[in-house]
Amino acid sequence: MSGPLSRAVWKIAWPTMLTNIIGGAQGIVDHVMVGHYVGFAANAGIGVAGQIMIIVIIFITSLFTGMSVLVARFAGAGDEDKVDRVVYQALITAIAMSLAMAAIGYFAAPALLAFVNAEPAVRAEALPYLRIMFLFSLGMLLFFMLSGALRSAGDARTPMVLGIAMTVLNIGLNVVLIRGLGPIPAYGTAGAAIGTVLASSLVAGYALVQMKRGGWVVSFPKRGAYGPDWGIIKALFRFGLPTGIQGIAMNIGGLFMLAFIGSLAQSAAAQAAFAVSYSQLFSLITWTSVGLMGAAAAVAGQNLGAGHPDRADEAVHVAARIGAAGAAFIGIFFLFFPRQLLAAFGMNEPVVVELGVQLLRVLSLSGIFIAIALTYTGGLQGTGDTKSPLYISVVSQVLVPLGICYTIDLAWTLQPLHIWIAILIGHATRCTLSVIRFNQGKWRHISVDIDDRRAS
Repeated sequence: MSGPLSRAVWKIAWPTMLTNIIGGAQGIVDHVMVGHYVGFAANAGIGVAGQIMIIVIIFITSLFTGMSVLVARFAGAGDEDKVDRVVYQALITAIAMSLAMAAIGYFAAPALLAFVNAEPAVRAEALPYLRIMFLFSLGMLLFFMLSGALRSAGDARTPMVLGIAMTVLNIGLNVVLIRGLGPIPAYGTAGAAIGTVLASSLVAGYALVQMKRGGWVVSFPKRGAYGPDWGIIKALFRFGLPTGIQGIAMNIGGLFMLAFIGSLAQSAAAQAAFAVSYSQLFSLITWTSVGLMGAAAAVAGQNLGAGHPDRADEAVHVAARIGAAGAAFIGIFFLFFPRQLLAAFGMNEPVVVELGVQLLRVLSLSGIFIAIALTYTGGLQGTGDTKSPLYISVVSQVLVPLGICYTIDLAWTLQPLHIWIAILIGHATRCTLSVIRFNQGKWRHISVDIDDRRAS
């Protein structure tokens, strides 16, 4: 591992950031279309269903974090055989977990929507969307897994091409399925889900064929058994499970936050404003920051695997500076053009617009904190310290914002602005704790390896 670090980070980061921005555009198109053709209850429905769905997806994709830690280290050490074995074991584990998720999620969907206090109109839009996503999300999960494996091994361009193809296909399908075209009926919010699962399944299927053929930086194992290798699977969960618990904790916190929003006097309007301003527009910051998080993790892990901890340290600082600058740029639009951004989603109801403007202006500052926090989280996770981000996230994304909302709700009357400020304080807390933990440098001494006994 040699050469300028800024170039190494940017080489992995920019394709991922571009992919995530384009992928975020997919969700934005969904919200724009259902906002125009169905109504703001559909925006709230997709937002609520998405918040529920992401909890389960994050838990399953947590093993991809474990995979990325192992792949980056082994790629840095030049051990291609271990890289391929790890990726294959992550694949079969993800398939098994997604099948279990489909069965449980389909029947649990109504209870989950009731938990977040979704109004009947919102629930009616959210239920079919949520059930379709639970049943047919395997393609999406495999796409996430294969993209993470390729990036961790140093190839960020192939996931970019696959991601762009999936997004373009998804948008095309959703344009037809949400509003209808010719003999194809309008499926509304259910059409958004159908388009998403079809597009991701087709792209994931193509990627699996390419993995089997070989030629990428990762592929199926060239020798050995194709059954479960429990030593590798154990290592996947050892490094990945803390990230899964972290994701569950954060998103359960998000569900409780939705429950607080659902308890407000004008809950449907507040949920619609939250779904568009936070879940969609703010994703322009979070998804680009996630790209930098992946770059920080990959470059730090590869350099640590190659025996260059100082380069690993500097790579994360470089990624954080890029992330802060990008978030500040996007925040300018949130601060000065919030009404124009909301209008693009068909947000014309005065109450929804005012709440959305209020939230976007808070997020213009909050985005800088979360961008920095995510890059340092990537640095910690990529070097094998996956437990610290778990503890930091529980404190900053669950205990702090929910504690603020609960206290205000007990002492006064909870208002939307109180919830928006609680989110900001949570992000600032996460940023501070993540920087402090990474700078302690304990990640330098974490050992990463797998049981080298193969499955028979």
